[in-house]
Amino acid sequence: MSSPSDEELQDALVQLKAAHPGLGIPKLHARLRADFPAWTVSEKRMRKILTALSPKAIVSPSPSSQLVDGLDITQWTTRVDVRMFDKKKGKGLVATQKIKAGETIWVEDPFIIAPEWEIYDKQRAGAACSLCTTLFASPLEAKARCPLCPAVFCNALCRKRSEKTHPLLCAAQNPASMPLLRWVRSREWMALLALIQCTARLLLANAAGEEALAADWAVVRGFAVLGMEERARYSFRSEPDRETWKAAFELFCATFHRPRREDGAMKNQTAEEKKVAAILRKPLPAEIEAALFDYNTGFLHGLGRMNLNLESHGGLYTLHAHLNHGCTPNASVRHLDQRRALARITVRALADIEPGQELFITYVNPELGYADRRAGLEAWGFVCQCARCMEEGRDWKPPEHQDGLGDLASELKAGLGVI
Repeated sequence: MSSPSDEELQDALVQLKAAHPGLGIPKLHARLRADFPAWTVSEKRMRKILTALSPKAIVSPSPSSQLVDGLDITQWTTRVDVRMFDKKKGKGLVATQKIKAGETIWVEDPFIIAPEWEIYDKQRAGAACSLCTTLFASPLEAKARCPLCPAVFCNALCRKRSEKTHPLLCAAQNPASMPLLRWVRSREWMALLALIQCTARLLLANAAGEEALAADWAVVRGFAVLGMEERARYSFRSEPDRETWKAAFELFCATFHRPRREDGAMKNQTAEEKKVAAILRKPLPAEIEAALFDYNTGFLHGLGRMNLNLESHGGLYTLHAHLNHGCTPNASVRHLDQRRALARITVRALADIEPGQELFITYVNPELGYADRRAGLEAWGFVCQCARCMEEGRDWKPPEHQDGLGDLASELKAGLGVI
């Protein structure tokens, strides 16, 4: 048993009070003991810390999101529509027609893919498509390849689509990307890998023209976001520390660096920087430049955005990212096309869904109990208020000891609806 610092205790109480605003001191103390069984905290000390807190401090941040400008949902389905519920909940998907249990609602390819590390290693070894992640039983199944690096692809279509990200992550075209990619692999930091892919896509869209950039930027800024500092303060799950964030940022900037004179011309470039400049051709608009390369409001928010929106296989999907969590999900996300397009997802109904009813997937294993589901959802920055949680939370009593999150591997496999 140990005694937490005042700062640690304050952070814990802020989270608990935000999640359970109606609890009195005794019940709040019981929940604190249940959630932190290794701590020794008296009710008197807890009361003192709560009294010192400003009422405004008892509000934990929640993810923010916005609608994607000009999003044409009919490219995926006519069976759902986007709805902005309110500022706190944000957006979600509702059915526009009756959907029967077992029916496919839509099929979607990823905006970007940052796959599990086993598949990532196969991509680097030429045993999986460098775009869609489909695995090859034999190297002969790869029908196209990058002429400059070892990357291989299912076919010419995957090779063509890879041009949205690959040039900036190709060892030959941008050698500066290799130290960053080796570093992120050594730390198995999927959110950073996704941010790298996303940044490469935006930079290359900018090179392609204003229309391409506007379309991709609308998608990225529409993803829900909760910054890394907010995640670190209000989530009790482990995250890379701040020194690791800074080290990642330095490598990140070096990978996409674009030196300029004040008049806009390039000067004093290394051979590697010249290669990047030849690919990018022009600077980003100031708004997007700051949103990617400012450390606090850009990079750390970008990492937080990836953490919230990545599907468990590692994909970032435009329409899928609109799906909200429910502990009794009525929809599920599957990877059914494993032979021809492993990264492609299929969203299916788990139950009958009526017109106007919201679609829900689950971000944690729905077979877990109330306390473990609640703990598992900390990483997404909200406290679930679904009917099941409201009912179970009303009757739940904290035990003397809790074992934590249970089978974390099982949770992650169930994450974001893949159950």
